[in-house]
Amino acid sequence: MEANSPLAHERRWWTLAVLCLSLTVISIDNTILNVALPSIVESLSARGSELQLLIDGYTIVFACLLLTAGSLGDKLGRKGILTIGLALFGTFSALAAFSTSATMLIIARALMGIGGACIYPSTLSILTNTFHDERERGRAIGIWAGVSGLGVAIGPLAGGLLVEHFWWGSVFLVNVPICALAIIAGHVLVPTTKRDPEHALDPIGAILSIVSLMALLFAIIEVPDRGIADPAVVISFVVGVVLLTAFAWWETHYEHPMLDLHFFQNPRFSAASATITLTFFALYGSTFLLTQYFQFVLAYSPLKAGMLTAPVAVGIMVTAPQAPKLVERIGTKLVVVTGLSIVALGLLLYSVEPVMASLIGGGAVRLLFGVGMGLVIAPATESIMGSLPKAKAGVGSAVNDTTRQTGGALGVAIIGSVFAATYHHLITVPAGLPAAAGPMVHDSIGAALDAITRFDLPAAVAATVHDAASDAFFRGMQVAAWVGTAVVLCAVFVAYRFLPARAADAPADEELEEDAELAASLDDGMLT
Repeated sequence: MEANSPLAHERRWWTLAVLCLSLTVISIDNTILNVALPSIVESLSARGSELQLLIDGYTIVFACLLLTAGSLGDKLGRKGILTIGLALFGTFSALAAFSTSATMLIIARALMGIGGACIYPSTLSILTNTFHDERERGRAIGIWAGVSGLGVAIGPLAGGLLVEHFWWGSVFLVNVPICALAIIAGHVLVPTTKRDPEHALDPIGAILSIVSLMALLFAIIEVPDRGIADPAVVISFVVGVVLLTAFAWWETHYEHPMLDLHFFQNPRFSAASATITLTFFALYGSTFLLTQYFQFVLAYSPLKAGMLTAPVAVGIMVTAPQAPKLVERIGTKLVVVTGLSIVALGLLLYSVEPVMASLIGGGAVRLLFGVGMGLVIAPATESIMGSLPKAKAGVGSAVNDTTRQTGGALGVAIIGSVFAATYHHLITVPAGLPAAAGPMVHDSIGAALDAITRFDLPAAVAATVHDAASDAFFRGMQVAAWVGTAVVLCAVFVAYRFLPARAADAPADEELEEDAELAASLDDGMLT
C-alpha cells in the first residue's frame, strides 16, 4: 500500500493511530524511568552522576543517531526503518530489565537509543507523507504531539504501579509487548512512502555529530563531581567544540550532507527548531528533578509520585490538539510566544517551596506548565515539517526530533549539573557519622538516604541527615528552576523575534498546493 494510493488516504487516520502507538513507547520510556530511579539507587547502588548518565546515555545516542536514521528512512524506506527500530527497542528493553549493575543498565539504555532513533523520525515523516491536505496535516501533528503528552502521563503512573507491585526492571519489560503490537499493526495499516535509493549517506557527518555531542555532554555532567578545571572535563569540552565546528564545516562542503545547513536560512525552520530545543530543555530537566523531589524529599510512593507528574501531561494532551486551530486564527508566533510565557511562569513557580509541597498548588502549577508546552509543541513541529519539501520529510522529522532530544539531554545535563553543584555546595554533613557515610551524604540525597539504612543510623542522627539533605536538595532544585526559567525566556525572545506568524514564502508552499490537489483528487476518485 503506497502512501499516495486511495486506500492509504482512506486509512490515513488508522495509520496515524499506529504511528501514535509507536511514538507512545518512546514517550512512555522517557518518563517511566524517573519514578524507578530511587529503586535503582537502592538495588544497583547508583551514584548521582550515574543517574544522569542513565537518562542521558539513552538520550545522547537517540539524539545523535536521529539524523542518520532519518536519512536511512529517505533512502531505504521509512516503514522498514520504523519496524527495525521497534524490534531493536523491544530487544534492548528486555536486556535493560535484567541488568545487574548500573554500568550494564546504562549500556542497555544507550542501545535502546538506537531503536528509538529509528522510530521517532519515521513516525512523523510517514505522517507528513500520508496527510496531503495542509490543514488536516496540521491537526494530525497536533494529535501526534498530544499523544506524546499521553506518554508523559502514562509513564510515571505505569512506572509507579510496576515498581510497587513488581521490581524496577518491569519499567523496561513493559516496552516489549507495546513494540510487538506496533510491529504487527504497522505491517497492516502503515503505507510505504517514496524513497530515494540514489540518496547518499553521510557517515563522516554522523560520526562527527555523535562524538562532539557525547564529548560536550560528558563535560557538563562531570563538572559537579570533577570540577570545571579538571583535565578530563576541559579536554572533553575542547574536543566537543572542535568536532562540532568540524561537523558544521563538513556539512557545508560535502555534496550530500546529513543535515543541509541551508535549511536554517528559513526562519520557520530555524526559529521553530531553536524554540523546541529550549522548551524540551526545560521539560526534561524539570521532570528529572521533580520525581526525585516527590520521593526523596516528600517521601511519596512511586505511584503517588507518578500521579503528581500527570498534570503536565494532561495539559499537553488537552492543549496540543487544539493549538493548530488557534494557529489558523492568530498565527504561529502568538500561539508559541504565549505558550512559552506560560512555561516560564510555571518553571518560576517550581522554585516556590510552599507551592510545590502542596498537592493542590503544585498540581495547578504542573497543569499550567503542560498547557504552555501543548501550545508550543504542535505549532513549532508543524513549522519545521511545513517548511521542507516532502522528499526531505525523513531528515526534517529527524531535525525536529534531534532538537527535542538534544534539548532534553542538555536539560538533564545542565539543570542536573547546576542542581548537583548547588547541593554539594550547600549540604552540611552532620558530625559523628561513620567514615563511609559522610561521602554518601555529600554525593546526593539518594545516597544520603541509603546511608541512613545501610549504617542503621540512630533516629536523631537519621533525622538530621534527612533534613540536611532535603533542604540542600530543594535549594538546588530552586536554582535549577531559575536557570530553566531564564532559558525559556530566551526561547520567548527567539520566537517573538524570528518565528513567522504564517507560512508565507516557505520553500514547501508549491508542494503543499500539489498535496492539496492530490488529496482532492483522491477524494473524488473514491466518490466515483
